Amino acid sequence: MSSPVLQLTNVERTYVTEAGPLEVLRGVNLSIAPGEIVGLVGPSGSGKSSLLHAAGLLERPDGGDVLIDGLATNALTDTERTALRRNAIGFVYQFHHLLPEFDALENVTLPQQIAGRSAGQAAERARGLLSQLGLSERLHHNPAQLSGGEQQRVAIARALANTPRVLLADEPTGNLDPDTSATVFDAFRKSVREAGAAALVATHNHQLADGMDRVVTFDHGRLTVRG
Repeated sequence: MSSPVLQLTNVERTYVTEAGPLEVLRGVNLSIAPGEIVGLVGPSGSGKSSLLHAAGLLERPDGGDVLIDGLATNALTDTERTALRRNAIGFVYQFHHLLPEFDALENVTLPQQIAGRSAGQAAERARGLLSQLGLSERLHHNPAQLSGGEQQRVAIARALANTPRVLLADEPTGNLDPDTSATVFDAFRKSVREAGAAALVATHNHQLADGMDRVVTFDHGRLTVRG
């Protein structure tokens, strides 16, 4: 059996509020294998976003650890965590957050250049990813010229651009109609498989969740496997 790409071990997170401490992650344990897509479902306010932030190294947990390819991250410096997040983690959100003044190709090229890849290499990889996602005829269209589904596929290509080991998605199809949602998720699933990444997808869409390899429910800071 393959070693997990993403592993959360006894992760805890507590926020200080005016009403007192708010414990949102209570000893969370989760392992995701290469090419595996795990659905994360739960009511609003249950802590799904906090879990994604911890897994994506956007927030440092108060207890436990997040391991990426076996590397424990909680003891890393902020600079080391930032570098690891840039090189090993991709994010897809409900709203694509594409740069409106740049076309699809440029939106996927820029993150690679920021990471140090040459302009030529970045453009070549961007073309390949966008073509795989069915956008070979839309490379030079700005976001405003693309449909919602096309914009989200560009966002997926951007998330994959730096060959991340971990893909984290927060309601990636929540802003799309059912048919477009299914098309976009099929593209996402194929891309995750081909990249051998580990994907954690927060969603309210139970039909979408049913198409994932495994589903966990999140409530009151704890994870359980959905029966």
